[in-house]
Amino acid sequence: MLIKYEFLKILRKKSTLIVMAASLLVTAFLFALPVIQFQTYHQEGVIHGLAGIKYKKAQTENYSVLLTDEYITETIREVRQLFNNPEYVGYDGYEKFLIDNAYWDGVAPREELLDMIAKNYSGPGENAGYNSLPDLDISNGTDFYGARQEKITKLLDSASRELSAEQKTYWQNMNRKVEEPFQYGFCEGWKIIISSFELLMFPLLAVCIVTAPIFSGEYQAKTDAVILSAKYGKTKLAAAKITASYLFSVLAFTLHILIAFGLPLAAFGFDGWDLPVQIANTAIPYPFTFLQAVLVNLGVVYLVLSAMTGLTLLLSSKMKSPYFVLIVLVPVLFIPMFLSPNGTAGIYNLILFLLPYRSAMPELGKYLSYQFSGIVADAFTMRAILYTVLTVIMLPLARLGFQKHQAV
Repeated sequence: MLIKYEFLKILRKKSTLIVMAASLLVTAFLFALPVIQFQTYHQEGVIHGLAGIKYKKAQTENYSVLLTDEYITETIREVRQLFNNPEYVGYDGYEKFLIDNAYWDGVAPREELLDMIAKNYSGPGENAGYNSLPDLDISNGTDFYGARQEKITKLLDSASRELSAEQKTYWQNMNRKVEEPFQYGFCEGWKIIISSFELLMFPLLAVCIVTAPIFSGEYQAKTDAVILSAKYGKTKLAAAKITASYLFSVLAFTLHILIAFGLPLAAFGFDGWDLPVQIANTAIPYPFTFLQAVLVNLGVVYLVLSAMTGLTLLLSSKMKSPYFVLIVLVPVLFIPMFLSPNGTAGIYNLILFLLPYRSAMPELGKYLSYQFSGIVADAFTMRAILYTVLTVIMLPLARLGFQKHQAV
């Protein structure tokens, strides 16, 4: 009954309704933008919005294939034949490219696929497009997955990454779990979700704003003396407030997730959920499908939510006003937004990638790893451990802070 009362107390506040309504609108707008702004091209011009999505989806489905070496070899031959005809080739002073029908019929419908193949053969940090495919030696066929492995080895051996032998072994072992050959297909909705996770910091902030007065609001309203002197004021009521806060946080955040993920998936469809993330970047070492990558990172984000809710409750139990709580929380959440990593190694970078804002980003292709003696953990594992530990530490401290509060 106490938990129900405290939960309804949170819900019935006018400030809760205002903050949640504003947050839901902002979330809907931010995650709807990729749909509204989407555009693709055909020979007659630009196609915008839902019409453009439908057109691109139909084009991509024509090339939903298993990327075997035989298929890739034949694809490269087709592009080379187009470049062999001078009438089809343009030149801008820097590079050659296909023009007119050669481009619109032979390249445009599968340009992302061709670019993905080309980038697989480029060096680390180098950019490559379909126009680099004719330069590849395919006299003896292709070894697409051998080239992928060579690229990953070069990435791991890069001096700037400063990876230890144990860390390199860790990533190589993980990469061996990636299934080959890759299935290619349409997955635009899932790509948008994976690239937009950091936008969930806004609903996370909204949840913190609503839970900030849980304890400090009682201090501010001068009701703390009555509550703490009651029979269960320092025991069951304190636990009920914390439980109700977590229940609200999870439910409110889940509602935001449904809107945030639902909008792009409604527009682009669920297609591609079972495709490997490597079709977005062949150097990704995680053996995930798009759905698995989203779920794993979403699990980490929920742990960040849990820890931030715990921090909010701890601050609320210690401070006399909810505004003071937010003065601490807002910088914790958003200052990392303005800090840029200068690499993937070093104390500064490794800490930055563990802060709440950066922890929301999957960083699938960055080979972020943390080593303690001979034990190596990737970013997902490290973030999960860190925010679980923080939650476990902060909740008892929040309860203790309220129990020890001296009413004045």
